[in-house]
Amino acid sequence: MNFSTEDIQQIEHKGISLKKVQQQIKLFENGLPYTNLVAEATIGDGISQLTANEIQYFISQFEEKKNAISILKFVPASGAATRMFKFLFQFLDEYNVDKESINSYINRRKNKDLSIFFIGLDKFPFYHIVQEKLQESHSDFNTLSIDKQRLKFVEMMLDTTKLNYGNYPKGLLPFHKYKNQIISTAFEEHLYESALYSSSNEATKLHFTISERYNHKFDEEFTRIEKKVEDKTGSKFDISFSYQKESTDTISVTPKNKPFRDDDGSLLFRPSGHGALIENLNDLDADIIFIKNIDNVVTYKYKDEVAKYKKVLAGILLEVQERAFSYLKKLETSQLSEEELIEIGEFLVNKMNVKISAEFEKYSLKYQIEYLAEKLNRPIRVCGMVKNEGEPGGGPFWIKDESGNISLQIVESAQINKKSKHQKDILKNATHFNPVDLVCGIKNQKGEKFDLKKFVDAKAAFITMKTKTGKDLKALELPGLWNGSMANWNTIFVEVPLITFNPVKTVNDLLKAPHQIK
Repeated sequence: MNFSTEDIQQIEHKGISLKKVQQQIKLFENGLPYTNLVAEATIGDGISQLTANEIQYFISQFEEKKNAISILKFVPASGAATRMFKFLFQFLDEYNVDKESINSYINRRKNKDLSIFFIGLDKFPFYHIVQEKLQESHSDFNTLSIDKQRLKFVEMMLDTTKLNYGNYPKGLLPFHKYKNQIISTAFEEHLYESALYSSSNEATKLHFTISERYNHKFDEEFTRIEKKVEDKTGSKFDISFSYQKESTDTISVTPKNKPFRDDDGSLLFRPSGHGALIENLNDLDADIIFIKNIDNVVTYKYKDEVAKYKKVLAGILLEVQERAFSYLKKLETSQLSEEELIEIGEFLVNKMNVKISAEFEKYSLKYQIEYLAEKLNRPIRVCGMVKNEGEPGGGPFWIKDESGNISLQIVESAQINKKSKHQKDILKNATHFNPVDLVCGIKNQKGEKFDLKKFVDAKAAFITMKTKTGKDLKALELPGLWNGSMANWNTIFVEVPLITFNPVKTVNDLLKAPHQIK
């Protein structure tokens, strides 16, 4: 690929190497392989189901150890809320109040989402905010027809010159309404929740990845709520932010795999999806890191139940990590009996879901020790899994890589070949869903941080079709943060209850019980 001097300067200015851009173009040319599913992970075969006694045991393990370790919560929060309001933007584009009623429009379009939205209008946390703005700006608002009032309501919410909710960071939207019209954002709810499982010896630490243009808005929100949250939780907060690095952007190409150029002739680079955040995660330092999406929060009355399962996952991580570290120290001595090697192998199989090579018994003692140490000496993630309720997104599967190694992975549906009946059947039979509820150990037995970039499966990326100024292009998304970016971590899946999974993907999700006070 021949790049001009201007191209190379543009590439280097972004902090990307020319070699990396050429590798990305090769991925477009050669295509990316689908993930090879072997079987769905189920209870007893890749997913642990805990008894009441085990739940209490792991909570106690976490409570006993939490004050001796550093704890941090990592929250991807970059996106604007545009998709939350997709059906409302469509309504504004299509509806003409002078030609038909809203009910007629709903029936004609069979728009169930819009119907639910207007039925539950006064239950939304932002209802009184919008109403007050409407009363201020329209002196005759109460005399308007119901249809015109509803249209004005949606316009006030979404118009870029008004409340502009559709272009607002999702983490700063009104999510919950408490007594006396007190509004809470998703950002604020994450603070309350995190305080319930933070160390008593230090500030509650949270790290949010955000868009740089929203930095001041998050700072303003924390200033607004800091004293209130600290008074209620009895905890101090240490909050940090980072941005998706420009160096993680990927080049776009034409349908013929030639670099796509903007009208000014420059190369088009695009943000590469949440997989880019492995760089942000890699920059952090803590003994254990909780990961949870910005929109997966609940009102205060459900917080203890959610925090309970956070402690369970962390307790499992700490116990498994302790044993892994102990075995690694033993392996360093290189003086192990056959029984001890078998014990370590059984631990990897039964607790870490690692498939040991069928050739293991044929290896020399020296290589057996190296093999087990390499399998143990990896970052660990304990992931909550909820029963499949038909939500779109990733799920837990056993997969086989190109070398024939079988491992437990979180796989997105876009990574699966739907044209293969066998692969489609495995996908269809999946019993559980990934709610992005992870607890991660990112240090080795010496307390040194792993370089997380070394554990990424680069081939678990996505190629998607997009358009720019009416022209088709192909875009490359890096392996997802909890998918291919963690492909070579040691992985433990644990069933957690549905109450732990309450995302707000559309605005109507705010009407569900965990987001309502009554």
